[in-house]
Amino acid sequence: MFFEKNEFKDVLIVKKNPFKDERGSFSRSYCEDEFKKNGFSHKMVQTNLSISKEKYTLRGMHMQVGDFQEDKLIQCIKGRILDVIIDLRENSETFGKHFSIELSEKNDLMLLVPKGFAHGFLTLEEDTIVIYQVSNYYDASSERGFRWNDPFFNINWPCTNPILSQKDSSWDDFKGLI
Repeated sequence: MFFEKNEFKDVLIVKKNPFKDERGSFSRSYCEDEFKKNGFSHKMVQTNLSISKEKYTLRGMHMQVGDFQEDKLIQCIKGRILDVIIDLRENSETFGKHFSIELSEKNDLMLLVPKGFAHGFLTLEEDTIVIYQVSNYYDASSERGFRWNDPFFNINWPCTNPILSQKDSSWDDFKGLI
């Protein structure tokens, strides 16, 4: 695996290094030792699977707060997504800024997102599957979210009318959370 830093402290783009032959390929999506060498030492406790049938399904913007904040390691194993994170760490130099990256079954990229970020993604193909590991257990009372197209963040989504869940379509703007 190869680890790439960016302007967002503790956010890592992880490139899998698949072994390919006539049968297909093999790669690791997590190795505790390699992640520790790159500054990530949290234990992953849960793996989540998201299956979206339709192109332009949007899931987000979500986060856990308090004792249930979580680090996430996100990868798209079928199809393509635009993955978006927003830095909500109050003392961060990048507070309020967002970062987006395309994750797909073809580009072998993963995104490691630390605690303190909101997360969401938009499917760019039908029948898209996203898998992500988290460092904490889900707690419904600690879940927060805000509107995917909140003008405060000015995210350039490639779709203006995504498919949303009832919950995601009912979130308020971010300013309602602070």
